[in-house]
Amino acid sequence: MSTDEDKSNQYLTFLINGEIFGIATNRVLEVLDYTEITPVPQSADFMRGVINLRGSIVPVVDMHLKFDLPPSERTVNSCIIIISIKLDGEATSLGAMADSVREVIDLLPEHIEEAPRMGTKLNSKFISGMGKYNEEFIILLDIDKIFSQEQSLVNGEQVDQ
Repeated sequence: MSTDEDKSNQYLTFLINGEIFGIATNRVLEVLDYTEITPVPQSADFMRGVINLRGSIVPVVDMHLKFDLPPSERTVNSCIIIISIKLDGEATSLGAMADSVREVIDLLPEHIEEAPRMGTKLNSKFISGMGKYNEEFIILLDIDKIFSQEQSLVNGEQVDQ
């Protein structure tokens, strides 16, 4: 039996640009209603700014822009998913803007397949797998790779590794 903390059968599902995505629930800290975001000068295009979360400053990323989609538009269902990521080996909190949150689902390992090499608008290195649930496909995200050191949050430039 695996003891890897990143392995989870439960995923929080949410929508970005009409596509269903999932993040392992053990990486989700909470889901917030959309709140005002303070812009940070000279940050990456996908970095919307920061929010104050009970005295802690949390960067907020527009997932639309991170995935090279048109910028997100605020609606009544817009939300910020606070997630725990590993950045330079340390756990840190980050807000990910989503169009809406759907539900928490259980996915058995046999309902998860490898990420396709092509056919999605998303860089396949950001995808940990494709889940099938109730006849729908769910893109399961590898959040640590999405926000790795190579994808700098400060200046938006690639960092050579």
